[in-house]
Amino acid sequence: MGLLSGKATCNTHGQDSSYFLGWQEYEKNPYDEVQNPTGIIQMGLAENQALVEFMSEIRGNKVTFDTSKIVLTAGATSANETLMFCLAEPGEAFLLPTPYYPGFDRDLKWRTGVEIVPIQCTSLNGFQITETAIEEAYQLAQKRHLKVKGVLVTNPSNPLGTTMSRNELNLLVNIITEKNIHLISDEIYSGTVFSSPGFVSIMEILKDRNCENTQVWNRVHIVYSLSKDLGLPGFRVGAIYSNDDMVVAAATKMSSFGLVSSQTQYLLSALLSDKKFTQNYISENKKRLKQRHRKLVSGLEKAGISCLKSNAGLFCWVDMRHLLRSNTFEAEMELWKKIVYDVKLNISPGSSCHCTEPGWFRVCFANMSEDTLKLSMQRLKAFVDSITTTLHNQSNHQSIKNSRRRSLTKWVFRLSFDDRVTGER
Repeated sequence: MGLLSGKATCNTHGQDSSYFLGWQEYEKNPYDEVQNPTGIIQMGLAENQALVEFMSEIRGNKVTFDTSKIVLTAGATSANETLMFCLAEPGEAFLLPTPYYPGFDRDLKWRTGVEIVPIQCTSLNGFQITETAIEEAYQLAQKRHLKVKGVLVTNPSNPLGTTMSRNELNLLVNIITEKNIHLISDEIYSGTVFSSPGFVSIMEILKDRNCENTQVWNRVHIVYSLSKDLGLPGFRVGAIYSNDDMVVAAATKMSSFGLVSSQTQYLLSALLSDKKFTQNYISENKKRLKQRHRKLVSGLEKAGISCLKSNAGLFCWVDMRHLLRSNTFEAEMELWKKIVYDVKLNISPGSSCHCTEPGWFRVCFANMSEDTLKLSMQRLKAFVDSITTTLHNQSNHQSIKNSRRRSLTKWVFRLSFDDRVTGER
């Protein structure tokens, strides 16, 4: 099985032009004022050094990254799509655990022709990945005559707001080793972990298992972005990190269709080089996320609503199954429409994230002021109270009807009995 796509291995990209060879020569002999004063001066692109150092910092400096193995892209969307182009042909498949970010249906499939096969996770174990679930997804792909090229996960999870356990990460490494496939770890929320357990990068697992210089080392790829950790979605700065030189080379060529401007690169290079600022920012951001998360959970509890225990991200995975008219996705959409159009709160239904259980919703808490969050919880509580009152009234009405029916039945029975006794006499 070819591990890379035809696009990644072809030579029709025009990259051998002298226009691009200049960049390659610079990478071999970069100018440094002290270490290499006669080297080639790069006048078009900023260094990746600041970004890889920031990525290490976010991960507690437990892992380091090589600047020659990173490719800048116009956001994580572009990074994920580029990896699909590099790793799979149209009609081949990637396995994704559910629930997953709804945008993946667009980002991974639309232009690449790659198929998504869901790994069905459930609330029974907090939506964690299991070996059984992965194997079932793999078998489903084979039944559909789809060649599986890899697994893609988000860690921390969007929409769950949870970090993956070491057991899950080790399981994934075992699976891709056994089946000779790729693993993409989308880690764009790695700097938002505000509570224990802490974040564990897939790179940390690989190093713990001494996977360097093995085939699996080249089949694990990381997607990163500054959109979430630094709150800079409009800057459109993402990155692919891969130990496979061919993937890096192919992704570099494809990045021409979604470049990060030189001005943006220089600005971010200066920003990320300010270690005091980045450390204070990440620390303060985590503290505020934890406080805001607590306020959301508290507001939901007052409304009689629970959510999945989470420790990361900008959202919660909220359980509203008890508010459904029936245990169906039709009932979920009915409830969602009421919340959007009547309560006027925009939340995401679980079905949009391919959740297998009706009644779960993703609720964001970091994109508004505390006053707005408070108002949102007041609206939601009033809505839930109205539903509860309605259900209570309906229950009472039904009880009265049942009571009358039982009384009528008893009266008819007594009348029938009296008539029978009279006839016997």
